[in-house]
Amino acid sequence: MILEVATLDVKAGQEQQFELAFQQASPIIASMKGYLSHQLQRCLENKQRYVLLVNWATLEDHTIGFRQSPQYQEWKRLLHHFYDPFPTVEHFEPVVFA
Repeated sequence: MILEVATLDVKAGQEQQFELAFQQASPIIASMKGYLSHQLQRCLENKQRYVLLVNWATLEDHTIGFRQSPQYQEWKRLLHHFYDPFPTVEHFEPVVFA
């Protein structure tokens, strides 16, 4: 399993609109091959900052399957205009299980 961690900084004053748009976009990512789960969390100290955590079966399910899909174009249309700067996205793999 791969964890995608995206740090999302939303333009000031657009947080509520972003959250509504994210609710619309959630079924898009959830429908993709290799998708396992996701959650969006808002920072307590900086109300404009969010983290998106997505569990994928493989790295390629995200980087190729999702990012190169027609569905990703709709995802971009719904969400990408909210970001400033563009999100940082990193991928993690488990090393210790509890």
